[in-house]
Amino acid sequence: MRSERETKCSGWSPSGNGAWRPEPSNPIAPLLRPPVFPPNDGLQPPRSRVRLDVRTPAVKVPSSARIVEVGLRFGVPLVIAGRLITEGLMLDVCPGSLTLVTGPSGSGKSLVLAAIGRQLTGSRSVADVAFPLDVSVLDAIAPTRPVYEAIRLLTACGLGEPMLWIRRFHQLSNGEQFRARLARAISLHRRDGRSVPLLCDEFGSGLHRQLARAVAFNLRKLVSQERIALVVATCQEELAGDLMPDTIVRLGEAGASIEFEFAPPTRKPTMSLVSSLRIERGRIRDYDRFADMHYRKRDRLGFVDRVFVLRDVEHDQALGIVVYGMPALQLRARNMVTGGRFIRDPGLLNREVRVLKRLVLHPDIRGCGLGHYLVEQTLPRADVRFVECLAAMGEVNPVFDKAGMRRVTTVTPTAEQAAILAELRSLGADPLAADFVVQVCRRPCVRRIIARAVFDWYRSATGEGRDRVERQSPSMLAQTYRQLAGSRPVYFIWAADRPGWELIDRYAGNDQFGGQHPHAA
Repeated sequence: MRSERETKCSGWSPSGNGAWRPEPSNPIAPLLRPPVFPPNDGLQPPRSRVRLDVRTPAVKVPSSARIVEVGLRFGVPLVIAGRLITEGLMLDVCPGSLTLVTGPSGSGKSLVLAAIGRQLTGSRSVADVAFPLDVSVLDAIAPTRPVYEAIRLLTACGLGEPMLWIRRFHQLSNGEQFRARLARAISLHRRDGRSVPLLCDEFGSGLHRQLARAVAFNLRKLVSQERIALVVATCQEELAGDLMPDTIVRLGEAGASIEFEFAPPTRKPTMSLVSSLRIERGRIRDYDRFADMHYRKRDRLGFVDRVFVLRDVEHDQALGIVVYGMPALQLRARNMVTGGRFIRDPGLLNREVRVLKRLVLHPDIRGCGLGHYLVEQTLPRADVRFVECLAAMGEVNPVFDKAGMRRVTTVTPTAEQAAILAELRSLGADPLAADFVVQVCRRPCVRRIIARAVFDWYRSATGEGRDRVERQSPSMLAQTYRQLAGSRPVYFIWAADRPGWELIDRYAGNDQFGGQHPHAA
């Protein structure tokens, strides 16, 4: 049995009913803190030092009749005087550091970035990064790395919607193009292993306030995790709280100044948005505003038990939602990990188990760590012994792992599902082909196969199926099957008490905790 001190350090405490619950605290701060990377072998990371002597030369204005008239009427000289921006300013940049150059519009931020770029050979400007036009956005980001790394980069840079990943660069808005170019620049800089800085001018200028704050916070995390040297210029000084720069260069009419933000390891920085966030009980209709943000927007929620909403109370805006519902009668992974505890006992199943049906965050705040915070904080509030989840993105997104759920297994296609796919392809209907939807709509034999496959999936996953299949048009059936055929969901489970975790560890196999689950007392 753990001592009281060890229990408190674990972040768990006994509740009135004997179950072990997370201790109430300020939970967001430690979750969102960027990791601290000590220098390898005790050596300081390589630093690049630049001396910034930046000034603009005097420029004579080409005269015209109108220019001369303006000069005479308003007493404006026809020479634009030179201006000193910085003189003798010494700046150090190193991998894992973020430098913020800030000041009002016209103060010389772009000139300072250009001066840094000239002195540090190999530095890369985000604005100058060429973006390939003949491939999708996703294929242009870290093309030699696993797909989850590209998705992580895009999400961190504010492009968290799959529909944006499959577009070409020219199909994006100006703000989306900036974020895509930023993600590509980071991936190239990381690939090349450069210790010189990545330069990002006009950061946040085309982004609304909430999105700019989220991208700023994610950039800080990327800088720390990927050991990138980043110099950011922006006139939005309020973003400093989310960028958490190591060095700030302030420009203004009175000259330039430099500040060093020494962050002790015990500091727990948080995203500026966090202070106004609350988790509230919601209703099913609250999901309507999030349905289009989820990849399974065509599917019904089924039987819902509880809904929780992550709300920005300062602006009265719902930013995320998690939906808990009743479990399917039979699920192979659940039976495996619980030793068949719920087989042929629907009453016990309904008393002890809920399924996390949906987790949706607003695209603006994805990648900021708020997803696993929302799940972690609401799992105990489901008020059941076990919570399970089948996550299609479980292989690439660790949100449920970070929330404290146990990753059990990846659900692979059964022999029957593989046979259906082979049968479709023998008929010339490939789910990955561009004309698959047309094939399903026009060919009854293909449509019958698809309807059978979708019905079998619904029946196995939710205990129902026929009505849901009959309500779908041929086009919707085709899209549903395409989604199911390409899905490899990961099964997760969570327990509210120590005996529950012991049951999971007993049957899950390969107990990585040596018989002692970290969430047990």
